[in-house]
Amino acid sequence: MTQPGTRTSSRVEAAFDAARAEGRAAFVAFLTAGFPDRDAFLAAADAVLRHADMLEVGLPFSDPLGDGPTVQRASERALARGGGAAETLELVKALRSSTDKPLVVMTYYNPIYCYPGGEKAFVADLAAAGGDGMILPDLPPDEGSSLIQAAQAARVDTVFLVAPTSTDARLRLVAEASTGFVYAVSVTGVTGEREALPAEVGDLVRRTHAAGARNVAVGFGVASAETAGYVAEVADGVVVGSALIRALEDGSDVGELARQLRAGCERRRV
Repeated sequence: MTQPGTRTSSRVEAAFDAARAEGRAAFVAFLTAGFPDRDAFLAAADAVLRHADMLEVGLPFSDPLGDGPTVQRASERALARGGGAAETLELVKALRSSTDKPLVVMTYYNPIYCYPGGEKAFVADLAAAGGDGMILPDLPPDEGSSLIQAAQAARVDTVFLVAPTSTDARLRLVAEASTGFVYAVSVTGVTGEREALPAEVGDLVRRTHAAGARNVAVGFGVASAETAGYVAEVADGVVVGSALIRALEDGSDVGELARQLRAGCERRRV
């Protein structure tokens, strides 16, 4: 019997393993919780999860320093209609009733710090809702020991970020603190759609693997099947957010876009 606090392979890790066994990169989709409204979010998530291997559920926040204008607008609209941490967890619970795919909340640290009961309560409520992990874009892992410990006890994955500017020492620190996967930022700056990604993406993924990370997913800038395919050649996972949210803004078929992005993730590695 597994002892309390002992980690077993998570649903997130299993999704990466399944994609790897099929010779492709995992497709990690991002949607902002409650955007454009609660019901539309759930419908979009259902459409996206028909093709994605896992879903990042963005917790709306008033000062998202790492997000570009598309995700910022989505957060502002969700917050304006009363969204936040409580609704995000409710939506995770609703999604868990209809999917067995990984659900990971992307959140800045402030909403966790301000959550009633603090870190332990947030992690416990996330686990109870059926959430599999947290992506923490603004929390340095060397300043997050108490949150990491709470997550380990609840068997919730903690995902930290690396960037092209990360030193080898920082890569090792992030790889050690992260479970599930490491999120590699393809460019310095904020999220958003880009026509092309830097050639250095492959080097960042290789360095992160060498630092001890088994699964590395690349985000920031992936906007099409073509750019997804480029990332899929070098990374274990491809993260797409702004392009999906823009499709919701424009009234486009978000499920069809997700299908195209998944096809890009199936490009064979070189």
